[in-house]
Amino acid sequence: MSTTTIRLSEELKARVAQAAERAGTTPHNFILQAIAEKTEMDELSARFHDVAEERYAEIMSTGKAIPWSEMKEYLVGRVAGARVKRPVAKKMR
Repeated sequence: MSTTTIRLSEELKARVAQAAERAGTTPHNFILQAIAEKTEMDELSARFHDVAEERYAEIMSTGKAIPWSEMKEYLVGRVAGARVKRPVAKKMR
């Protein structure tokens, strides 16, 4: 395992120590968990954007999409617990 040095202001160091105490862990472990959580959030965000770009490219190449009115009706039905037919993408151009 490698070592990385970070410099914290005294104020931030005190806040981290207090937060770690509330969490029942050490400041070191608290910082490691924070870095791991932030890294995971960034990875999830990057994947979300990648999927969105892929789907947008597919819409642009096929011209197929689901009209919002149909999608909204489907979602409202699903939330209400109704058995609703899934909308099908169709040529929009």
